[in-house]
Amino acid sequence: MDLPETPEETLDPQDWDAMRELGHRMVDDMLSWLETAREREVWQPVPAEVKAHFRQPVPREPAPPEQVYADFRQNILPYPMGNIHPRFWGWVMGNGTALGMLAEMLAAGMNPNMGGGEHVGIYVERQVIDWTKELLGFPTGASGLLVSGGSMANLVGLAVARNTHAGFDVRKVGLQGCTGRLTVYTSVEAHSSIQKAVELLGLGSESLRLIPVDDAYRIDVATLEATLAADRSAGLQPICLIGHAGTVNSGAIDPLETLADIADREGLWFHVDGAIGALAVLAPDLQGKFAGMSRADSIALDFHKWLYVQFEAGCVLVREEAAHRGTFSLTPEYLAHQERGVAGGSRWPNEYGVQLTRNFRALKIWMSLREHGVEKYGRLISQNAAQARYLAGLVSASPDLELVAPVDLNIVCFRFNPGKGSEGLPRLDDAALNALNEEILLRLHECGIAAPTYTTLRGRYALRAAITNHRSRREDFDLLVREVARIGHEIVKEG
Repeated sequence: MDLPETPEETLDPQDWDAMRELGHRMVDDMLSWLETAREREVWQPVPAEVKAHFRQPVPREPAPPEQVYADFRQNILPYPMGNIHPRFWGWVMGNGTALGMLAEMLAAGMNPNMGGGEHVGIYVERQVIDWTKELLGFPTGASGLLVSGGSMANLVGLAVARNTHAGFDVRKVGLQGCTGRLTVYTSVEAHSSIQKAVELLGLGSESLRLIPVDDAYRIDVATLEATLAADRSAGLQPICLIGHAGTVNSGAIDPLETLADIADREGLWFHVDGAIGALAVLAPDLQGKFAGMSRADSIALDFHKWLYVQFEAGCVLVREEAAHRGTFSLTPEYLAHQERGVAGGSRWPNEYGVQLTRNFRALKIWMSLREHGVEKYGRLISQNAAQARYLAGLVSASPDLELVAPVDLNIVCFRFNPGKGSEGLPRLDDAALNALNEEILLRLHECGIAAPTYTTLRGRYALRAAITNHRSRREDFDLLVREVARIGHEIVKEG
C-alpha cells in the first residue's frame, strides 16, 4: 500500500496580501521613526526585563509574522545605539538616510551573492568603484573593492603591500621565506585595525613602528626618517608607510604629500587610512588638506561615515590592479568563469578580497549618490567641519571648558575644567579631571541628552565629538556645551 506523500513546504508567505500589508506598515513605521528621531532621547539603557527576553530558548514552532513584528516594536526598536539621532557624535558614525534604508530592503529582496557571476549587481559595484576612483583622483585602471568597513579595507591594502614588497612569493612559501623582519611605519595615533592587520598578516606587532606625533597629533617626519634609517642599518626590511587622512582620536591629517615623497624615495608601499576623512575631498574648502592622498598605493575609506549611508559600507582602492588581484585571486574548478550564462564575466569581486559570500552593499551607495549628488555631499561635509569649529569656539569661550586638541577636521576633543577660570572653584589635577569628565560623559548618555564618546590624549581624558551627522544643527552643540557645564558643576557640588 502506497503511503501519501508528505506535502512539500516553502518559506514563502501563506497569505501574500497579509504579508504585503505588514510590509507597508513596517515601511511606514520606520519612516516615521526616522522622521521623529529628534523628539526622542539619544540613548537609553536596555532594561533588565528586555535583556531577559533575549535569553529565551530557541523557538520550536512558528509564530505569526504580525506577532514577530510586535515583538520587534516592543523589545528592539526602543533601545537603539542612537546613531540616527542629531546629537549622536560617538566614535565616527554616520546616521543613515531614508532612501538608504529602503535601498537595503531592495538589496535584500534581490539578494544576490556579490562574490561573482554575471548579474547586474556586479556592474553596480564596478560603477561605484569607478566613481570613487574619480572622486579621489585615482587612475581609471586602478582596482577597488567594497568591504565591511575601514578595518577590512586596511587589511586588504596592507595584504597587497606585504605581498608586493616582501621580495619573495608570500602566497607560495609564506613568511618562512623571509630572511629578515618586514617593518611597517605609522603614527602612534593609528587606529587599532592597523595593528590587527599587521598581526593577522603574520608580521607581528613588533614589526609595527609607531612614530611619535607633533603638537597637532600629526606624524613626526624627522623621527620617521630617523627610524627608517636605523632599521635599514639594523638589517630590517621596511615595506610600508601608512599616513592618515584624519586620525581616529582627534581627526589630525598627516602631511600626506611629504609621506608620499618619503615612500617614493625609500621604495615603500604608501597606504592611506582615510576611513575618517578621505571623502572630505568632496568639500571644496577642505580639499587642500589632503594634498598627496591621490599618490597613495592604496586607500581605505568608509561610505558609512561621510556619505552617511547605512552600515556596512567600506571601500579599498588599490593603484595597481594586478598587484591587488595577485594577492587574493584563487579560482578553483567550482568557481571557474564561463563565456556565457550566470557564471560568466571576468575578474569577480572575490578575486580582490577575503570574502566569497558578499551582500549587495553597492546598491545603497549607488542610490544615495544618485539621489543627492556629490556637490550636496560636499556641502554637508563642509557643514560638519564648520560645526566642529563652531563647537570648538563655544568651548574656548566657556569659562568651564577647554580644548584638549586642535580641531583639524570634524573631531572636537574637550573637557570640563572648573578651575580654568571660574572664581572660587578649586583647580583640579589631571587625575581628578579625568574622573570628573568620565562621569559627565556617562550622565550625558544615561540622561539621553547627547552621545559623544571619549579619548585620552597625553594622559588627559577628553569628551570627543566626532561630527559625521547630517541631522545635527548648531543648536545641538549649544545644548551640549550647556549640559556639560551644568552636569560638571552638579558633580562638583556633590563633592
